[in-house]
Amino acid sequence: MAKKSKNSRIVYSTNPDYKLDNEEEEMETLPPEQQSIEVYLDRKNRGGKTATLLKGFVGSNADLETLGKKLKSACGVGGSAKDGEIIIQGENRDKVMELLKKDGYKVKRVGG
Repeated sequence: MAKKSKNSRIVYSTNPDYKLDNEEEEMETLPPEQQSIEVYLDRKNRGGKTATLLKGFVGSNADLETLGKKLKSACGVGGSAKDGEIIIQGENRDKVMELLKKDGYKVKRVGG
């Protein structure tokens, strides 16, 4: 369950410049040429199943989810995009790296 902030009781404010403390500023997404994404294979906490993990994306959550959706559909598998990471089910590291390079991202292979 989500924690309630100290301002959770505010319903309405007449101050036009008022912002809640827990509102996050949306990050500006860098162009692909300035992005450096690391691609891992991961088996930890997944019941022995392999997943392809992407870290290092700098941008908004909407753009992260859009990129994740594009990669998942290109690989034909499921996955998720949250907390600045994209998880693609299965061992699709090489295919994901090719797709990212075609889009202009700097891609680094991490691990064996």
